[in-house]
Amino acid sequence: MSKRIDGARRAARIVHALKCPVCGNPVHIEDDGRLLCMENHSFDFAKQGYVNVLTRPAGGHYDKELFEARRRIMMDSGLYAPFHKAVADLVRERSLPSVMPGVLADIGCGEGTHLHRILQQLSGMDVMGAGLDIAKEGVQLAARDFQDAVWLVGDLAQSPFADHSIHVILNILSPSNYEEFTRMLAPGGLLIKAVPASGYLRELREALYSDKRRTYSNEETIGLFDRHFRRTETIPLRYSVRLDRLQLQDLVRMTPLSWSPDPAAVKAFLNRDFAEITVELDLLVGEPGDW
Repeated sequence: MSKRIDGARRAARIVHALKCPVCGNPVHIEDDGRLLCMENHSFDFAKQGYVNVLTRPAGGHYDKELFEARRRIMMDSGLYAPFHKAVADLVRERSLPSVMPGVLADIGCGEGTHLHRILQQLSGMDVMGAGLDIAKEGVQLAARDFQDAVWLVGDLAQSPFADHSIHVILNILSPSNYEEFTRMLAPGGLLIKAVPASGYLRELREALYSDKRRTYSNEETIGLFDRHFRRTETIPLRYSVRLDRLQLQDLVRMTPLSWSPDPAAVKAFLNRDFAEITVELDLLVGEPGDW
C-alpha cells in the first residue's frame, strides 16, 4: 500500500474529527486519497502520506535542517524522554471514548517526534494521533518517518478539526489559540501545554547571550493560559541530559536561541566533547474556563 493511501486510511479513522478549513462543513475521505467536503473543496493526500489543508501560502524560519536536527536529538539522546513519559501518563489517566478512537492532537507538531514518542507509550489504548503544523517541511518529515498518526499541514487559525472533537490537545513549546482550543475540545477534554521554565536550556542561553536573553520568565505565558483555561494541574519537570558533540550541534540547529547570537559564541559553545543540558518545563493542564 502506498504511503498516500495509508495516510488517507488513517485519516478515515478520525474523519468525524475533521472539517473543511474553507467552509467548515464535514468531510469524507475518497477512495483515491482525497479529503472532500459537500461543497467540493478538495485536498489531496501527498505521496508522503500527509494532507495540506492550508488555504493560503505560509512562510517562516523553520526549515528542513532544523526539523531533521530535532528528530535526531529526540530519537537518539533521550533529551525529552521524561517529558514524553509525563504527558503519556496524563493521557492514560483520562477517560477516553470507548465507541471510537480518542483523538490526541499535537498543535504545532513540527516533524512529529514528540507525538510519535508519546503515542509509543500509549500502545494498547484506542487513541489516534493527529499532528498539525503550518510548516510543510516539518510535516513532510513526520509523514515520511512516522506512520502512527494523521499528519496535516494547516493553520491553527483555520483549523481542520471539527467542533468538540478532540479529546486531548498537546501544545508543546508552541503558540496557542485558546479560542480554537476551546472550540475543538470534546466535553471532558484536556489541554496540555508545555512551556519553558527559567532553567530551560540554561547552559545554551548563558553561552550565547550576555544580555537579558540569558534569563527567561514564563509568567506572561502562564497568565495568558489562566485567562482562557481553568488550570487543573501544573507539573514541573526539571532534569539534565548529557549531550555529545554531534548532539550539541543538533541542539544549536534546532532552537531559535541560536538564530541571532554572535557566531563566535556559537563556535565556543560547540567546542567541547560533551555538556550537561538542563530541561526545565512546566506542564499546564487545563479545561476551557466555561465548563
